[in-house]
Amino acid sequence: MLSLLSIRDIVLIRSLDIEFSEGLAVLSGETGAGKSILLDSLSLALGARGDGGLVRSGAKQGQVTAVFDVSAQHPIADWLVRHDLVEAGDAPATIILRRTQNVDGRTRAFINDNPVSVSLLREAGQMLVEIHGQHEERALVDADAHRALVDAFGGLDELCQRVAAAYGEWKASREALNKMRARIQQAARESAYLRASVDELTTLAPQPGEEEDLADRRQTMMSAEKIVSDINEAYEVLNGSTSPVPTLVSAMRSLERKSGAASGLLDEVVDAFGAALDALATAEAALEEAQRKTQFEPRELEETEERLFALRAASRKYAVAVEQLPDLAQQLASDLAELDSGETRLAELEEQTASARKTLEAQAATLSEARSAAAEELSQCVMAELPDLKLGEARLFVEHSTDKEAISASGRDTIEFHVQTNPGTRPGPLMKVASGGELSRFLLALKVALADHGSAPTLIFDEIDTGVGGAVADAIGARLAKLAVQVQVLSVTHAPQVAARASNHLVISKGSAGKDEAAVETRVKPVEADARRDEIARMLAGAQVTQEAKAAAESLLAGARL
Repeated sequence: MLSLLSIRDIVLIRSLDIEFSEGLAVLSGETGAGKSILLDSLSLALGARGDGGLVRSGAKQGQVTAVFDVSAQHPIADWLVRHDLVEAGDAPATIILRRTQNVDGRTRAFINDNPVSVSLLREAGQMLVEIHGQHEERALVDADAHRALVDAFGGLDELCQRVAAAYGEWKASREALNKMRARIQQAARESAYLRASVDELTTLAPQPGEEEDLADRRQTMMSAEKIVSDINEAYEVLNGSTSPVPTLVSAMRSLERKSGAASGLLDEVVDAFGAALDALATAEAALEEAQRKTQFEPRELEETEERLFALRAASRKYAVAVEQLPDLAQQLASDLAELDSGETRLAELEEQTASARKTLEAQAATLSEARSAAAEELSQCVMAELPDLKLGEARLFVEHSTDKEAISASGRDTIEFHVQTNPGTRPGPLMKVASGGELSRFLLALKVALADHGSAPTLIFDEIDTGVGGAVADAIGARLAKLAVQVQVLSVTHAPQVAARASNHLVISKGSAGKDEAAVETRVKPVEADARRDEIARMLAGAQVTQEAKAAAESLLAGARL
């Protein structure tokens, strides 16, 4: 339930904290006192569209915080886990929704002080609160909303999920089948070209990285022709008949034999000779490697060029880079294999799609049967509420039709509420037949019937009693009080009969803002005992509260306590 609403710098509200409790709470006050501001503020905390115009004049930022006490069994516990806002098994007993609104239009949203997107805040808000405005019953014009109400009443969520899942599987299978058909048809049109291409690329057998290797090898061979004679001449100098190596080795050996008697005088010279001989050996090895690399048959260069040019010609022909030719060859081979085995795969997909369709139709039929039973039961529950709402002669019909030709993720059912408001008249769509006051009462009867079937834990009715009075207003108050036994109910009202039924009464007023008499702000004050009686008397009599009005208010309060 909503336990606290904290508002800062929103429209005419500078600072306001309102505590709520279980049961039926009513908010009353003069027209223009700020009741809509409260609901707009709460809606902002629940994820409604932000607007810089909501920020109080002179302030840079407004903020609204809504605190909810929730049970561990409420669906929002799992929702918080799914969105990584709490750890599994660590669902909090308190949910805090907070929204800041800057005057420049920027807005931020938080759930338990975790920054979230406004869409996530809205999802959480919809699970915690339902707000029904004085024109909210217009939502009943949507047949999809009627179907959703029947599903909620019948507890058909699991069946609905099964149908949606079966529809998704059938749709995926059908799409795969259509794609396979299109690919086979395309491949069949190009089969001759496809087979020739596969043969050509199979014969060519391009390898990853082959172009770069061939280009490097070709460049090396072309360059080798220019330097091979110099390499051979240098190698002959080091390893031929005129090589200085034997002479250097002989000289070093002679010096080594005499170095012992020279007291270290020749050590440095011997080391230098050794380093020189090592360097010459390294140079000789490098020249041998260069000779090896530059040794090739003239035919090898020709073959390398032919292979490189063949790869590049295929690249131009198939309009892909050379390095993509292996992938293309594999893809074309796969397409050809698919063409050859396409009929088999096509038959498999057709069977799979038919099976998925059969499963979908079976699940949809089960859901239709359950909806039919739930629709009848909902109709009876709503009509049981109508006499107390002074609609004893009215009847609610849940028109349920099934389209055998069409099916969707929600099944194949169309559900629409029809009513008969007076005996002898023809039933018709709820929105066309019922008057504004009747619509409000039908909506209330529906909410009473749905209170223990997945309703949000907090229901807010904004002037649902507009256009009615007397016994009808009293009946609405009684039904709101009955509804408040199962869920928390907040009602913005001008009807004293409704206010008298409340367990908590809050009065909204507007007055000067501190020392600045020209500025005004909205205030909310809980009233009890005499103050509450006087407020109900004001609602009865208007500006001039008489003793008779006070007596009538006392009578209303006493009657509500019975």
